[in-house]
Amino acid sequence: MKIAQPKPFTFEGGKRAVLLLHGFTGNSADVRMLGRYLEKEGYTCHAPQYKGHGVPPEELVHTGPEDWWQDALNGYHFLKNRGFEEIAVAGLSLGGVFSLKLGYTVPIKGIVPMCAPMYIKSEEVMYQGILEYARDYKSREGKSEEQVEMEMEQFKKTPMKTLKALQAVISDVRNHVDLIYAPTFVVQGRHDKMINTESANIIYNEVESPIKEIKWYEESGHVITFDKERDQLHEDIYRFLEKLDWQD
Repeated sequence: MKIAQPKPFTFEGGKRAVLLLHGFTGNSADVRMLGRYLEKEGYTCHAPQYKGHGVPPEELVHTGPEDWWQDALNGYHFLKNRGFEEIAVAGLSLGGVFSLKLGYTVPIKGIVPMCAPMYIKSEEVMYQGILEYARDYKSREGKSEEQVEMEMEQFKKTPMKTLKALQAVISDVRNHVDLIYAPTFVVQGRHDKMINTESANIIYNEVESPIKEIKWYEESGHVITFDKERDQLHEDIYRFLEKLDWQD
């Protein structure tokens, strides 16, 4: 069975633009509901999809953080080229890390990092995440358990060069968070098992933004955009965006 591949999306909602960034091993579907909500509230939303994501896991391991960062940057320039002068960014997990990096790389109106790691638990934890992604992808293709296991054995022989590079990117962004002056709304799920939740406090404490907020979602885990409090999250992000000093 062929899986329908998620694709980048652009929802035309109005003159204010928001770039939406998904997480590592995720895809644009991670932020699609948020995009639809903001579109209804008058925001134009664009979500790129990183190279090697939303496709067979064998393709993921041949890409790396430099590719994904370029995709995030290209997403920003996509909106710029469409005539949007002011762009806010909201990102989940690795997308949150990239949203912070954009905050000190290009002009950004406001930043919403959601469950963004400031340090990685370990390569082992990350590797397990990739294996889960691979197994889930193969299962959704309708393959038998035997077939999935056979392919997983092969997959495990693939060298994972991306993990060290990913740790380096996260570490580099953490070292530059104090260069961020754009308004920032830090979002963190209390039951996040994927990252060290102390990351949220690090971001909140170290960004130099005069306007900054942090909110803990008490019933949510790592993929907060799909979790129990997603409706509240949508409203909170909208409320934050409305407070920004847009030109229009």
